[in-house]
Amino acid sequence: MVSRFEHPAGGYRKLFETCEELSETIPATVTGRIPSFLKGSLLRLGPGLFEVGDEPFYHLFDGQALMHKFDFKNGQVTYFRKFIRTDAYVRAITEKRVVITEFGTFAYPDPCKNIFSRFFTYFQGVEVTDNCLVNVYPIGEDYYAVTETNYITKVNTDTLETLKKVDMCSYVNINGVTAHPHIERDGTVYNIGNCMGKGASLAYNIVRIPPTQKDKSDPIDKSKVVVQFPSYQRFKPSYVHSFGMTDNYFVFVETPVKINLLKFLSAWSIRGCNYMDCFESNESQGTLFHIAKKNPGEYIDLKFKGAPIGMFHHINAFEDQGFIVVDLCAWKGFEFVYNYLWLANLRANWDEVKKAAMLAPQPEVRRYVIPLDVHKEEQGKNLVSLPYTTATATMHADGSTWLEPEVLFSSPHQAFEFPQINYKRYGGKNYTYAYALGLNHFIPDRICKLNVKTKETWVWQEPDSYPSEPLFVQTPDAVDEDDGVLLTIVAAPGAQRPAYLLILNAKDLSEVARAEVECTIPVTFHGMYKP
Repeated sequence: MVSRFEHPAGGYRKLFETCEELSETIPATVTGRIPSFLKGSLLRLGPGLFEVGDEPFYHLFDGQALMHKFDFKNGQVTYFRKFIRTDAYVRAITEKRVVITEFGTFAYPDPCKNIFSRFFTYFQGVEVTDNCLVNVYPIGEDYYAVTETNYITKVNTDTLETLKKVDMCSYVNINGVTAHPHIERDGTVYNIGNCMGKGASLAYNIVRIPPTQKDKSDPIDKSKVVVQFPSYQRFKPSYVHSFGMTDNYFVFVETPVKINLLKFLSAWSIRGCNYMDCFESNESQGTLFHIAKKNPGEYIDLKFKGAPIGMFHHINAFEDQGFIVVDLCAWKGFEFVYNYLWLANLRANWDEVKKAAMLAPQPEVRRYVIPLDVHKEEQGKNLVSLPYTTATATMHADGSTWLEPEVLFSSPHQAFEFPQINYKRYGGKNYTYAYALGLNHFIPDRICKLNVKTKETWVWQEPDSYPSEPLFVQTPDAVDEDDGVLLTIVAAPGAQRPAYLLILNAKDLSEVARAEVECTIPVTFHGMYKP
């Protein structure tokens, strides 16, 4: 699963270049045959505007949200894209400068305003960005583009028009929600976000949004907090990017990467702070694994600990014989991986890219096993009795249980990231296959498949080709777990047509078809296939 290619030509820089939106759909040139069951749209989100006027955005997560859509119809494919009309985008375009502070870019007050009005704007509180560049998912019959703040943006997935901005704080007690909800078969959405708990101490809330309502009312109106996880530190919540869910449990991994809330609230405007400045690592904490019952929501007060990791994406979690098996993409140690995703790093020459990545935390696919019953056991003994894993759980004298993972994949500076599974059928269940984007020193250059039971791997790769997260679409009459195709957008900057939608057979990653377009497509993070 290791990359076979070097990238000295630096074509990956094209992923981080501003592009125009389209005024109408453009046809794609198809080679191979588009499977007849693909009849919907592939929707993707990422940054598309990397500077405003002469002011650059500095971090990978700062560029303004651009929504992409490939439509499938009768074996033909069309492509369309549009910027999402967020407040951050509209005001930047209107004022020709960065108006709202983004993840790694501080917005300076308007220099034309006099010193007094500038002084007062410092005390109007933090203006949180609504730049929804990370993912898109359904709530009821609507679709929302999202980032990790409290704002989500309703979009029309046919026209890509922006419909309205929704503030989740108006409905539930959270400061933000992740871009990685879990969605059940009936359309129920679960998500997690940090919140202020009793006595101003911090906690993490799991929020449930019900499926489409019979009376056609907005399901968001009926959002509820179902369970609360405690925070290890009172004023410093951990950064949360995703969480695990099985049939009956939630799994929350609290990493040592922290948000310093006091810094966030006080120093924000005055010091020219951005979000990245408010992160720090608690080197003594390690990693804490929390579990809660799902229905009814109930926190299980057992202490599970492991060595420090950074973690963005859960792959899957499932229950088996009194254990919860948790598979995730880990980064070893307590340093924040986002420190390596400044655009200047990613646009550097290949030798520089590699040099910087050498210092970064090492990626690893890990399996942790959490025993649900730890009361009856004596300390010092491995509590994990599942025959198929080397992961262990050992109770210590203080009553906490130490978790050691089984490594499912590891190779220096080669990450298995942006993981996907056959989620419809195997989300929260015992599964075999995971698909991912392969990062080579943080540059995305291959599509990978991993058998989590045998550790067998498959790779799709071509020179000077930079794919995105692969989305799994199941064949209608599928028998096997991997009966289906993977959809990914590939940037091929040197080619005559510099970008294409690629369709791979999920069984062996062989090419089924590609649909090439006559324009470049920048980096995209996450998305969905809408049948």
